[in-house]
Amino acid sequence: MSLRARPPPTTIAAAADDSTTPEPPQPPSALSQTLTSTANLVKLLPTGTLLVFQVLTPIFTNNGSCDSTTRSLTAILLSLLVVSSFLACFTDSFKSDGGQVYYGFATFQGMWLFDYIDPKNMPDLRKYRLRFIDWVHAAVSVMVFVVVALRDRNVVSCFYPSPGHETQEVLDIVPIGAGIISSALFVAFPTRRHGIGYPVTPDNNS
Repeated sequence: MSLRARPPPTTIAAAADDSTTPEPPQPPSALSQTLTSTANLVKLLPTGTLLVFQVLTPIFTNNGSCDSTTRSLTAILLSLLVVSSFLACFTDSFKSDGGQVYYGFATFQGMWLFDYIDPKNMPDLRKYRLRFIDWVHAAVSVMVFVVVALRDRNVVSCFYPSPGHETQEVLDIVPIGAGIISSALFVAFPTRRHGIGYPVTPDNNS
């Protein structure tokens, strides 16, 4: 009687490994990527404006449970923060030879400094003059702040405690669409200013 040769154990193990090979990870969905890019837009806002929003919004909205008074106060707060986001885009800074950082407001002739101590020896600041792209950045910054506000639970609960179906669709779709547009505009037209609330880089040297 002849015995059949048994297959080597390694062959069986290899076949078992082949049958249980894990599938490659699926790439993130378009919606997930969109939400991630929208969340990253927060970095484009001035840190001071964002900090005030995060600290005062729960207080002004009473954690989303608004009455007529708190709703009005919240609307005033959001309006002031929108103005702050808009005006911050027209501020800039430069670093002097001594390492001191000075902040100012961009004008059509250059930059008006807030706290320069030697106005008689004012450096040439014409390269900081106001440009059309600054208005674009200001408008986009306002759009970014609106996106952040519409994604905040306290703000939405304050103004829309029981949103209807169509209102909920708008609240879900508009922030995503505005976030995509804002991301595209900032990528296509990046800002070179480093104003109040933004980090200063070596490019700000006088």
